[in-house]
Amino acid sequence: MTISTTTTTSKLELRTAYGPVFRDVLNTQPRDCTTEEIPIIDLSPLYSSKFEDREALAKEIRAAAVNTGFFYIKNHGISERIIADAKKQLLAFFTQPNEDKMKVSQSFSKYFNGYKGPRTTNISPGESVDVKESLGWRYSPQYDPDPKTLDAIPEEVKPWIRGEEFVWEGTSHLPGFKDEVLGYWAACLTLARKLVKVFALSLDLPESYFDSRTTYPGADGVFNYYPTTTEEETVNNAVGLGSHTDLQLFTLLWQDMTGGLQVLNRDGQWIKATPVEGTIVVNIGDFMMRLCNDIYKSTVHRVYNRSTVERVSMPFFFGEYKFSEPSWLNFNCVEGVVPSCTSETNPPKYEPISCGDWCQLRFKLENDEMKKKMAGQTQAPSAVIVAA
Repeated sequence: MTISTTTTTSKLELRTAYGPVFRDVLNTQPRDCTTEEIPIIDLSPLYSSKFEDREALAKEIRAAAVNTGFFYIKNHGISERIIADAKKQLLAFFTQPNEDKMKVSQSFSKYFNGYKGPRTTNISPGESVDVKESLGWRYSPQYDPDPKTLDAIPEEVKPWIRGEEFVWEGTSHLPGFKDEVLGYWAACLTLARKLVKVFALSLDLPESYFDSRTTYPGADGVFNYYPTTTEEETVNNAVGLGSHTDLQLFTLLWQDMTGGLQVLNRDGQWIKATPVEGTIVVNIGDFMMRLCNDIYKSTVHRVYNRSTVERVSMPFFFGEYKFSEPSWLNFNCVEGVVPSCTSETNPPKYEPISCGDWCQLRFKLENDEMKKKMAGQTQAPSAVIVAA
């Protein structure tokens, strides 16, 4: 006797700057990823003086970016000491009293810098509020490892500098916090500027194509702290961070060995991006996907912490805001999609938009939607009609 089984699917709603989109998701338990789905790529050739070495690396990255849009990198050049110092400061921040964390509350920010408490965001409308808490800071040229003459910043760039000093002023009581956090951030920025050259090669562009476009980049650092999940949250299937795609060109993610990151593959199956010692996870962002006309995949992912210990991660989001080179501003207005990714039979799918505008659209949407949700919960009791 043959028993046939049918795997069902459900619709996953994702929030985008242009409204909701939906993905079909298999109703099966997440499984471990394969090395083909999320490969480990050795970045040693990134530092090679031989062009053919970097070109071969670009082919590896292209294959991963076309497939799942996720890959691990090893021999990436960020020292274990820099990572350990940053993790130490992350824990120092999140384990301090709440009133000290609130000194850098995101409520003080114009540009989404600062601290967000647990259960105060809801990145995925069809899932629970996000259990995690976070601290974020954005690009400031005075901390750029590529030294900047601050007086020489072009006027058209200045409105797009989104770092705010209150983050560092409000954490000055934590010994070494600013120096060690910015040390990690600067190392990520240095790596991202090298890596973006290989991404250019992978798209059949000159290696230096993005150089002038990342003079004053989107370079956002975030610390995430995922507490252990309560019994009630486990029963209610609460997420540490709900299903979403990242916004910029690409993300560099250091994660501890606790696990919890899950990626939605092209078949609609959740797969586990299990931590690999000594690696950083790289994933493609929405703006990269736009620039290459959907050749590369900005893949949905989420975080569950079902372990008995806390989970921490340190993502770095790299992209383009506004740049000093007039060629970028002209390029942005005229093309939008890079020339190597279009043809007469494959015209651009997207209208031009700056990465800064793109990010702000969704940041604002998520913030506004969460405010509505919180307001609804606050008002709910008074909306109940009680018989006289």
